Amino acid sequence: MGGELVLVVDDEANIRDLCRMYFERDGFRVQTADTGPAALERVAADSPSLVVLDLMLPDLDGYEVCRRLRADSDVPIIMLTARGDDVDKIVGLELGADDYLTKPFNPRELVARAKAILRRARPVPPDSAAPISVGDLHIDSDRHEVTVAGHSIELRAKEFDLLRVLASHQGFVFTREKLLDQVWGYDFYGQTRTVDVHVAQLRKHLAHSQVVRIETITGVGYKLVAD
Repeated sequence: MGGELVLVVDDEANIRDLCRMYFERDGFRVQTADTGPAALERVAADSPSLVVLDLMLPDLDGYEVCRRLRADSDVPIIMLTARGDDVDKIVGLELGADDYLTKPFNPRELVARAKAILRRARPVPPDSAAPISVGDLHIDSDRHEVTVAGHSIELRAKEFDLLRVLASHQGFVFTREKLLDQVWGYDFYGQTRTVDVHVAQLRKHLAHSQVVRIETITGVGYKLVAD
């Protein structure tokens, strides 16, 4: 099975199983560990893309595991804890954790945060800011400029980002959830109506074009196409 590897470290079997279920639903591969030493062994052997790390572990606590991981690894880490003290959060982040969730947590939020962290952690392709042209649509990311059939159009920040994602993958069908993840990040997780509203605005701007349009794929999402 493909997908990025996530290591879930928690001494509670129900938490490990819950995390596994939700990550695997989104196409991730999952390994688990129930102690700090086991977690360190897993990271050394399998090089996961991300570690979900419980703070309160037997043998070695999450702080010490995080400290040891950061000695020779930059693997993204999301810390879990039953304690909500700000001091705990600050210490964890100072040790190098990338994010922090307090139990009980929403597993969908955990997965969404993991996706956002992994997206930020990936190297940016050198041509990612290159101008995009689809039919008579032209997008200049460096200048934040868009023209449609020679007409310059003004877009809000999220409209611009949404159009750029769609145009850079011409013909590819994006689910609303995928667009939320790509454009808004985990803070907007589940608010798919946001995508519909922004697509409606983009369609008004694209009305100048005779060849470029955003199509709705019923029951799936959206794609940008050109005749």
